Amino acid sequence: MDAASLYKSLDQPDRADHLWRYTPWKRVHPSGDLDEIPIAASPKLTLTNLDDSSALVGISVEEGVVGAEVLPESDEVTASFIRAAAKDSVYTLRVENNFVSNSPVVLDIDTGDSNCALHLTLDVGRNCEFELITQISGAAPWTGFLRTGRIGDGTILNDVVIGHTDNGILLRVDSVAIGRDAQVKAGTVSSGSERTKADLRYKMGETGGHLNVLGSILSAKEMHLDHHIEIHHDAPETFSRLDWHSACGGNSRTIGTGMLRVAKGARGADAGQLFHNLLLSEKAEADSIPELEVSEHDVVGCGHGTANGPVDEDQMFYLESRGFDTEEAKDALIAAFLNSTLVEMGSEALHNWLAKHLQDELDDLKS
Repeated sequence: MDAASLYKSLDQPDRADHLWRYTPWKRVHPSGDLDEIPIAASPKLTLTNLDDSSALVGISVEEGVVGAEVLPESDEVTASFIRAAAKDSVYTLRVENNFVSNSPVVLDIDTGDSNCALHLTLDVGRNCEFELITQISGAAPWTGFLRTGRIGDGTILNDVVIGHTDNGILLRVDSVAIGRDAQVKAGTVSSGSERTKADLRYKMGETGGHLNVLGSILSAKEMHLDHHIEIHHDAPETFSRLDWHSACGGNSRTIGTGMLRVAKGARGADAGQLFHNLLLSEKAEADSIPELEVSEHDVVGCGHGTANGPVDEDQMFYLESRGFDTEEAKDALIAAFLNSTLVEMGSEALHNWLAKHLQDELDDLKS
């Protein structure tokens, strides 16, 4: 069955579903007519080195897709919808075995100014070691971005996705399998769209997989940023941590929902998640729901937690007593709060670039 037929055969999502509790499907559909699959343009893709020091050899973006099925653990509605909208915009990021890059690789996705959709497959080979920044920018009123694929055995990957569209809606779906003994840091930096709905799912289906999912989310004005993360431990001796920080100002709202599932037979699994929310105004709202589903008794540990709070007045007083004005002190504390996850996303070079990006975003949101 093709993607369009599959989407139309499915029941529409119910708000009782964990995924749709805070953002109904109709609010992130491009037209609101749930039977309609829009005509979506292809984005412009550019692959470069962060420092432009050398040519990219062993990594490329190619048209078409090979063997990248959506994980059965993923939501069929969103995945089939984006696949249908992106039927003319299908690409593969192909990484050869043993590829190593000392400089972060940057994949720029320019959505343009009309509805846009992209299905990108990650075909990452064995024993690679590199950092990937995927930056989504542009003025499209609606953007659908689906990533499927697998991270190869023994690969070390720092994978950061930046949502930086000018406005509009961003619907993002990740459906990624982690290979045997692979070490992956999956970072999300979000601050651009008026409304974001992200459904990020990772399958730890092979022994020794190691995954850190990290979020630095900044919202202001009327933004509504909703991220749902699921990590499935299906194999023994797998490790995951989910650490998510959101700073919410204006009339904005952020949502973070996490689900860690440890299947029976996943002996020695070690899983944990923690959400932190910083409230910057009285009208800002942050919701976090961490959940666990553990079917195996022989685990190292499984835990979760969440914490909300305003800017610390004592810290504000300390900075103001040392010459910061009120806005400068507040910006410094926001940056420090978001930086605590940003710094874990990768190397010093990657962190410096992300920190500058964060400061630019803080400046833009104040303008």
